[in-house]
Amino acid sequence: MRVSQCVRCEDFPCADVRHKCYVVPDVDLKPDAISLVMISEAAPADRGDYYYAVGDPLFQQTTVQAFNDAGADVSSIQDILDLGVYLTTAVKCGKTGYGIKAGTVKECSHLLEKELDLFPNVQVLMLMGDVAIKAINYIARRAGEGRATPAGSTYKIRGQEYFFRGKRAFPSYLQAGPSFFIEKSKRRMIAEDIAAALSLVKR
Repeated sequence: MRVSQCVRCEDFPCADVRHKCYVVPDVDLKPDAISLVMISEAAPADRGDYYYAVGDPLFQQTTVQAFNDAGADVSSIQDILDLGVYLTTAVKCGKTGYGIKAGTVKECSHLLEKELDLFPNVQVLMLMGDVAIKAINYIARRAGEGRATPAGSTYKIRGQEYFFRGKRAFPSYLQAGPSFFIEKSKRRMIAEDIAAALSLVKR
């Protein structure tokens, strides 16, 4: 299955993102084999930096390092996929500035919901940053389920048990992008969260 053939934006209604950066994972995988979904913020400004781009894309560099920090022996996105981990973004287009408007996150959460529905055996969701956390909360609230994770700064809410439709939800920090190499304390917490998430996955 290729996710890009199952999930797509038809009319691009959001005005505060770069539509030319739009990308949905075009990786060929078996949906039943995915047990953990890691959701980061938005597509990169350069599509060549995306998780599944050829070569050594930025998102791969930082994410592989994050998994290594967590004790996983991986050297590529394929190695991470082989662990049963699927990587995607909450917003499928690129950012135009530092932040993303709430309306855009809410709009794109419809695509994310369809994407998550493709994977029947997911046990854990990793919400890497505020945008991913908000997107999952939009999905939950739209279904009348209430928030999956509470409001508040990530450092205050991480480390506790949260659930989204029977799946453990880990609020964490963004691992995809150049800031990963700068903020050492967040990098340590990302590693802790990935290690904890992987320990829960039954294979």
